[in-house]
Amino acid sequence: MKTISENRCFGGVQGVYTHASDATGCDMTFGLFLPPEAEDGPVPLLWYLSGLTCTHENAMTKAGAQAWAAATGIAVVFPDTSPRGEDVADDSAYDLGQGAGFYVNATQAPWAPHFRMWDYVAEDLPRLLFANFNLEEERQAITGHSMGGHGALTLAMTYPGRYASVSAFAPIANPTASDWGRKQLAAYLGKDEAAWAAHDATLLMHERGFDGPMLIDQGASDQFLDLLKPEALAGAIATRRQQASFRMQKGYDHSYFFVSTFMEDHMAFHAEALYG
Repeated sequence: MKTISENRCFGGVQGVYTHASDATGCDMTFGLFLPPEAEDGPVPLLWYLSGLTCTHENAMTKAGAQAWAAATGIAVVFPDTSPRGEDVADDSAYDLGQGAGFYVNATQAPWAPHFRMWDYVAEDLPRLLFANFNLEEERQAITGHSMGGHGALTLAMTYPGRYASVSAFAPIANPTASDWGRKQLAAYLGKDEAAWAAHDATLLMHERGFDGPMLIDQGASDQFLDLLKPEALAGAIATRRQQASFRMQKGYDHSYFFVSTFMEDHMAFHAEALYG
């Protein structure tokens, strides 16, 4: 692991680091905010998964998470959204290839050698973080925006007991029924739609739900509502009687102005679960 930068931030440290990933077979970059309490001992960890076209940097600089993380004594990690490099497959479209890993383990050419973002977030990066930083493995939570909201929800429901809480900002909620999902899942996982189900939050909600509290914010003026399909997930939550708050926020779109507006609420939500 190499340190790219470390900056003092709200009494803590905002770092950027790079490392060789076993999961993706290339160098990966991530941001990590450590609150002041990390100087004295391990602190809880919140995962923030970003959306299409993003790197580790977007949420790190635009979401406004650090102030609230410092106030609650929680670390926040900002992984990249895909493998990158000259030898990594890519596509001319913004929603496939580099910047669009969709948090799955690809099985199809040309994506399979590097596009293993599920293993990267679930196994590879956690192993590195807990070995090198003052973080509590027993106290984790997860959130994300758009494609990252999809990743946060599917990971949380797949690993019961790992995350104390899960939240999402405008998640891709039903990708197997959306053009933001069917295209990518077919490319990465093949045409057998049975293989897609493990990466659809709505289907997972019907099948198993989440063993903790859930918070979802969706902008009512989101320009991508037809692609996100929030109504499908809301219906699944109601059917399962999942412990959840699903909020439609009037007038808000899909941007980081939306995310930053409600970041305080999400940080307080996760702090209550992590410290409760």
